[in-house]
Amino acid sequence: MDTMRDRFAPVVSRLLDEDPRLAVVLAEIGLDGFRDAMRRHPDRVINVGIREQLLVGAAAGLALTGLRPVVHTFASFLVERPFEQVKLDLGHQNTGAVLVSAAASFDWPAGGFTHMAPGDVALLNTLDGWTVHVPGHPDEAETLLRHAAAAGDDKVYVRLSVQSNRKGLPVDGQRFVTVREGRAGVVVAVGPLLDAVLAATEGLDVTVLYATTVRPFDAAGLRRATEGAGTDVVLVEPYLAGTSTTAVSEALSDVPHRVLGLGVGRRELRRYGTIEEHVAAHGLDAASLRERIGGFLGAGRVPVGGRGPVAVGG
Repeated sequence: MDTMRDRFAPVVSRLLDEDPRLAVVLAEIGLDGFRDAMRRHPDRVINVGIREQLLVGAAAGLALTGLRPVVHTFASFLVERPFEQVKLDLGHQNTGAVLVSAAASFDWPAGGFTHMAPGDVALLNTLDGWTVHVPGHPDEAETLLRHAAAAGDDKVYVRLSVQSNRKGLPVDGQRFVTVREGRAGVVVAVGPLLDAVLAATEGLDVTVLYATTVRPFDAAGLRRATEGAGTDVVLVEPYLAGTSTTAVSEALSDVPHRVLGLGVGRRELRRYGTIEEHVAAHGLDAASLRERIGGFLGAGRVPVGGRGPVAVGG
């Protein structure tokens, strides 16, 4: 199966042919995929070299002229290194762009910590007005890239990963998808962690929601799910643990609830190893998830004739 990033250049190259407003801005990384598009559209495929601050600044300048820039590099160089430009050139100037990252949290362990960005979504969450897509399959990535390119002048982040679920689901860039229904809690699986969550919750009486768009957060979808499954919620995110717990609490602010945020831990793993070793070390493999999810939801059950633990209010 191809990867999400394998789809990126072909999809966006076709969009360049279709939409004269679209432009692509690169910083060396990913340039080979756009060689043909650069020959066809030399004024709308721009390589700024290894200058990530300029990458974002140039995109903002293009947006000010009326173009719709698609900006691409590794997540650590797209969100973390030029964060001031993301904040000011795009946010403060109220200009739109599509930021498309690669390498996700730890997709290239051999690259070291400089190429890891588990805090990217949390960092963008400090800014106003960003849509954040986290596809879990190449088909979903293609759909969400098209949504992002067509999103007027909005600010959109598309987080691509080599990690993937076995099959894609129909996604609309807005709502969570209900994959499984139960009565003992809700588990929200984000992007490429759906397969692990489904394996971890096999046989458990829980509702599983699938999220590929996490900002805006589908508060209405979560509320509907809790009406039948109760207000114990587990978030399983492929980036910094707890990134969306505040969004859950806001969605359930008028009812008692408990939230467990699972994801990438803050501790730096200095022996870079493999993707699979990172997944296991952060407790995101199916066996670890089953133990943590089952323990949390089990602790929230009220025994007959007794009282359960005090819930956390919103």
